[in-house]
Amino acid sequence: MEKNKAHAALAMKPLVRTSTLTAAAFEKLVSQVVSGAWQPGEKIPPERQLCLQFGIARAGLREALKALELIGLIESRIGDGTFVCPRSEFLSRPLLWAIAGSDQTHLRDIVEARQMLEEDMAAMAAERSSREELEAIGATVEDLRRNLHDTEAALKADMDFHIAIANAAHNQILLNSVQLLRNLMRHWLELKLRIPNVPERVLEQHTAIFRAIELRDRQAAREGMSLHLTSMGRLLVQVASEEK
Repeated sequence: MEKNKAHAALAMKPLVRTSTLTAAAFEKLVSQVVSGAWQPGEKIPPERQLCLQFGIARAGLREALKALELIGLIESRIGDGTFVCPRSEFLSRPLLWAIAGSDQTHLRDIVEARQMLEEDMAAMAAERSSREELEAIGATVEDLRRNLHDTEAALKADMDFHIAIANAAHNQILLNSVQLLRNLMRHWLELKLRIPNVPERVLEQHTAIFRAIELRDRQAAREGMSLHLTSMGRLLVQVASEEK
């Protein structure tokens, strides 16, 4: 309790006024996120409160907040406020900008890395998943089935399916890696799902993978994920090529 009070007192201590006050505010904001003072999904305090807390003018605070948004730590939602992003999104935006506009080798590398990770994770999920985790994977399959013609909802179901499998593999490092790679690919995944008949193919493949995991068949789960990511990976590269 005393530790929490001390942490809160430190968080409320105004920053020293210097010529780099905006940079200092940026560092303080980053600390709030990284230390867990502001949790993923949490709405951060309003600008007026932050200005008082940090002893900084609103213009300087907004510059610091903009910098945080650029690196993926926070997300501004019009009409709702500003929220802390999931840890898997930290730095994903600048990584995406780094590969945007370059040749397709970078996307192929991401697709290849994703395939190597997720094949193993599907096999691990077949061996390690709990009943609750199996139900979570199955729920994403049904979500996709219900939303085949709603691209945004289908994309969410698609993303949730792979993250649910990653969760069931019980390896936090691999889970974080899968989340990062999928965030980098999000734009192309959405474009892919807008192609006629592709959502139906994705649903068929997701169903096969889920059944293999449910049956505790490591090899079938691995092979099902390999087939899915190979075919969808080729399509993603094609979509990205056509967009340029």
